[in-house]
Amino acid sequence: MKFWQISSFGLDHLECKEGLEPRPGRGEVLVKVHAVSLNYRDLLVARGLYNPKMPLPRIPCSDGGGEVVEIGEGVTTVRTGDRVAGIFMQNWLDGRPTLERTRGALGGDIDGMLAEYVLLKEHGVVPIPQQLSYIQAATLPCAAVTAWNALVHAADTKPGGVVLIQGTGGVSIFALQFARMLGARVLGISSSDEKLERARTLGLDAGVNYKRAPDWSRWVLEQTQKTGADVIVEVGGAGTLNQSLRSVALGGVVAQIGVLGQSDEPMQIPLLLHRQIQLKGIYVGSRAHFEEMNRAIKVNDLQPIIDEIFIFEDSKRAFKKMETGTHFGKIVIQVVA
Repeated sequence: MKFWQISSFGLDHLECKEGLEPRPGRGEVLVKVHAVSLNYRDLLVARGLYNPKMPLPRIPCSDGGGEVVEIGEGVTTVRTGDRVAGIFMQNWLDGRPTLERTRGALGGDIDGMLAEYVLLKEHGVVPIPQQLSYIQAATLPCAAVTAWNALVHAADTKPGGVVLIQGTGGVSIFALQFARMLGARVLGISSSDEKLERARTLGLDAGVNYKRAPDWSRWVLEQTQKTGADVIVEVGGAGTLNQSLRSVALGGVVAQIGVLGQSDEPMQIPLLLHRQIQLKGIYVGSRAHFEEMNRAIKVNDLQPIIDEIFIFEDSKRAFKKMETGTHFGKIVIQVVA
C-alpha cells in the first residue's frame, strides 16, 4: 500500500512511501481510506511545531473516512462494509478527558490517516452519517467535533444567543453551521470581505474585516447593544484572546481552540475576573460527542463546506494550500478516486 510519512520535520520531508498492507489484530479493524481532511494541527505536526520531540517517521493527519474491509478477532460492533470515520483520540470514548483517554491521537501520538489502509481500534471508529460522502465525512473528526463540543458542551448554546466566530477555516465554518442549527445569531471576523460575503450565504448575520477594524471588540459590542457575545469560538490564540475577553458577555464563554496568532500583550486577568468569563480549553472531543454530533448532522441534513479536493499523489500540495491560509472550510485529500 501507499502512505505519506513525515521522515523529518518540514514539508519538504513529507514523503510518499510503499509498504505492506496491515492486518488487523484482536479488537482492530482494517479501514480502506477513501478521503482525508487537513487541519492546522497537521501542518504544525509536519513542520515540527506541534511536538518537536515526536518520534519519527510518522504518518500524518487525524481525519479520514473509509470502508471497513477486514475485522480482527473479537470485534463485534463493526462489520466489513461499514462506512466509518476514525475518532481523533482513539482512547477517549466518553466522559471527561483524562491523561489516559487523551493519549493515542491520530497523526500525532500514533500514525494517522494519510494512507491507503489504516488499522484502528474497534471503538475508535464511528459510522458515517448516511447522507454524507466519504469526502464530506472526512471533514468531521477534528474540526466538526471541536466546534460541536465548544458550542454544545462548553457553552450550552441556546436559541437567540450570540456566537462569534473568527476566520473561515474548518472549525469556524462548522461553528457557524452548528450555531445556526441551534438557533443562535452569528457574528464573524475575517481579513477577507469576500469570505465574509460567502459566510453570509451560510447564515452569518454580520461580519467585519479585522484589518480595517483591529479593535473589533468594539464592533461586537455595537452589534450586541453593549452586552457582548455569549460564546466566542476563539481560534486565534494569544493574538486575539484579549479582544475576545473584551467581546464576550458577562458570564459568557470563550472556547479557546486555536493558537494561530501570537502577542506580547499580557492576558487581561481583571477582565476575566470582573466579567466572570468562563475561559474553556477545547481539545476536540470524545467518541460520544462525535456520535451525538452525527445524529444532529443527520436530522438537520448539514453539508460540510469543502474548499478544495486534492488527489492522493498531491498531498504535499494540499499541505502547502493549508499553509497559505486562503481556504474557506475544509481541504480534503481524496485517497480513492
